[in-house]
Amino acid sequence: MNMTRTATTTTAHLVPVAPSSGALRPLGLDEVTITGGFWHHRQEVNGTNTLAHIEGWLEREGWLPNFDLAASGRLPEGRRGREFSDSEVYKYLEAVSWEIGRRGGDDELEARLRRIVARVAAAQEDDGYLNTQFGRPGQGPRWSDLEWGHELYCLGHLFQAAVARVRTRPDADDGLIDVARRAADLVCDVFGEGGDERICGHAEVEVGLAELGRALGEPRYVEQARLFVERHGRGTLRDIEWGRSYYQDDVAVRDAGVLRGHAVRANYLASGATDVAVETGDDELLHALDRQWDATVARRTYVTGGQGSHHQDEAFGDDWELPADRAYSETCAGVASVMFSWRLLLAQGDPRHADQIERTLFNVIETSPSAQGTAFYYANTLHQRQPGSEAEADVVSPRAHSSLRAPWFDVSCCPPNTARTFASLAAYVATADASGIQLHQYAPASIRTTLADGQEVALDVSTEYPASGVVRVRVLTDAASPWTLSLRVPAWASGASLVVRPAGSGLEQRMPAARGVVSVERPFAAGDEVVLELPVAPRFTRPDSRVDAVRGCLVVERGPEVFALESVDLAGTALEASDFADLRLDAAVEPREVADGGVVVAVVDERTGARADVPLVRYHDWAERGPSRMRVWVPVVGS
Repeated sequence: MNMTRTATTTTAHLVPVAPSSGALRPLGLDEVTITGGFWHHRQEVNGTNTLAHIEGWLEREGWLPNFDLAASGRLPEGRRGREFSDSEVYKYLEAVSWEIGRRGGDDELEARLRRIVARVAAAQEDDGYLNTQFGRPGQGPRWSDLEWGHELYCLGHLFQAAVARVRTRPDADDGLIDVARRAADLVCDVFGEGGDERICGHAEVEVGLAELGRALGEPRYVEQARLFVERHGRGTLRDIEWGRSYYQDDVAVRDAGVLRGHAVRANYLASGATDVAVETGDDELLHALDRQWDATVARRTYVTGGQGSHHQDEAFGDDWELPADRAYSETCAGVASVMFSWRLLLAQGDPRHADQIERTLFNVIETSPSAQGTAFYYANTLHQRQPGSEAEADVVSPRAHSSLRAPWFDVSCCPPNTARTFASLAAYVATADASGIQLHQYAPASIRTTLADGQEVALDVSTEYPASGVVRVRVLTDAASPWTLSLRVPAWASGASLVVRPAGSGLEQRMPAARGVVSVERPFAAGDEVVLELPVAPRFTRPDSRVDAVRGCLVVERGPEVFALESVDLAGTALEASDFADLRLDAAVEPREVADGGVVVAVVDERTGARADVPLVRYHDWAERGPSRMRVWVPVVGS
């Protein structure tokens, strides 16, 4: 099952994912820096506000002190949090590690990380076992509840935290890498060939082991990840009311046709399975995963990129089951979806995967945190029928029941998951292959790397994206031989153009840029400019006719951003007294752009005939102005 690879072996720079081969090589935080604009602002808020906020709640709610109790032999008395609370500490450590790498070092953050690692390390047992919920007198035995206990899931996040540390500070002597290595060795001993052949009810250990194996050069960990992936579908876990599909134990990974069950579990498993397929050269498995991605994006994914339409089991629904008002669209499912799409992009180089990453970043992951980065959505509805209530700043909220962003949840996976994503975001911007460099996500950036032929390349990217569709790439180095610069043209960007301006010539070459990828090959000289012009005018998008929940509705998009109708914007218009449910979109009037990339549409009250031009809100900004009604899919006049 060996595959033919089109790229050279990956050098492990500061990247979350470093496959040994594939179509594209990721460029890391030491090669790409986001220098301004939309995503730089979010990264700054994340690094300044969100990380401190998360650490404060981990301490306050007892999830960090759980490790102190374990180290002092006082468990189970006094333990707080759910069975998976250890994992939130590990995701936080991963986020801090990437943030240190993003900043090029930070003494204060480094000290905070080391203090927490010391507390975690003190709780590890002599044989490498590490969990605050199981394994001690008065607690359930180790590995006694793999369906719901999350022991291996927690360790998967520990392994990803260690990967971040290996990649950003390989010479660190804080002990995190050793803690992870000892735990991984134990997992291999217990669950290796001929041992316990069960899986974890929540996939994550697979992706953690695979990447830890890459980072430490330990093939045993990759092999253990492979064993876990292959054991899915054998029915080793107890059946439950939602069926074994909930934790992907109903069908072998390579035999499945679409992602199903719990949306986070499904995407984490698919991510780990992609890692395994790449590392083992399993062509059959990789193509099966790509087919599943295709079917899932086409039939089980919201216009925002969100996934999961069932609240009770946080799961995918059937094909075309995408009700706007019951959208679960968990933030963590968005993070996991990006992980899966990114791995397929690196393996295959298909820009569709980068399109989906962009959609999910702007309209799910960016939607969760508040502008200040200290309150979050757990689930991301597409239709709020009644105004929510403000969450109290010092009260833990039930996860999906919070109708507005809340500071913390009893299931708090989403805040640290967004934090680790934003801290490492520069690693998802660009890649390289044998021919040159590819840009996948657009932000002001500095790119410095060495091509496969040894040429050093420096690029500066300037853009106001997504407010503007103009992306300007300036070459800062002279090339010894031709190389190729490729830029993604999103699927929504009909009518895009590419302009090449050779340095000092006063000339320019303009050409159409078809959706997909547009490339320029030349012996670039310092001062050359390549400009991508993407049409970001607002547009109506129609749903697939098989999504019966939103038939007769339209959504407005502009560039990569989805917009929504929010009740607060009716104030002062002829529709102020209208019932929100009676509003209809006049599809005969095209949406128009206003200042700063805003959008205005014509809206009609179906009962009274009153009409007004109403501004829409970017979906990721909804409810920033207080409680409101909101809908993404708006019914059309006469529907």
